[in-house]
Amino acid sequence: MKMSDKRKDNRPREKLIAKGPAALSDLELLQALIGSGNAQVDVTAIAKNVHKILQHDRTLTADALQQVKGLGPAKVTELLASFELSKLYILEPDRPVIDSPEKAVEQLANIRDKKQEYFVCITLDGANRLIAKRTISIGTLTSSLVHPREVFADAITDRAASVIIAHNHPSSSLDPSNADTEVTRRLMDAGKLLGITLLDHIIVTKTVFAIINAGRDDYE
Repeated sequence: MKMSDKRKDNRPREKLIAKGPAALSDLELLQALIGSGNAQVDVTAIAKNVHKILQHDRTLTADALQQVKGLGPAKVTELLASFELSKLYILEPDRPVIDSPEKAVEQLANIRDKKQEYFVCITLDGANRLIAKRTISIGTLTSSLVHPREVFADAITDRAASVIIAHNHPSSSLDPSNADTEVTRRLMDAGKLLGITLLDHIIVTKTVFAIINAGRDDYE
């Protein structure tokens, strides 16, 4: 049945307002998101085709949605944004938001009292939510030991929007070495080329931390 043939109070958007989203089927929820079709394709047919994509792999991509007849660029972006927001704030609610250096330091408790230097990379998504924390190397920090490919290979796989790098100083000194500064510069330059922002390079000791700033004053 075409949407125009349904009683107004039984159409998805009106039904959602009156009864709440739980009263709608998956197909009706998609119809509510899509809103309307066009002269060639009814919204019901569009929603069914999007539903087929979700049944196949439970993810939506721009390429897949652009193949659905009746979906224009504006509606494709609305659907992608809606599903990404639901993933970030509903499906994955326990991922912490790292929106300050202090929040980043909370993720570094395991390296603060190590006897060797541990170099760690924290990857973040576009909402500054933690994707992963990985130890990249163990040992005295040098530009040859911490190469951009080791840092950014996983960040690219994670589709990260930004990274924070950090290492501990067993000596308890917060003063950055020349190698610390050089590594920061190299990774900052590499991140610019890759489109992955290096937010900060953090040095931690057992009790305090310091930042080798990578060019940003905050985590906007």
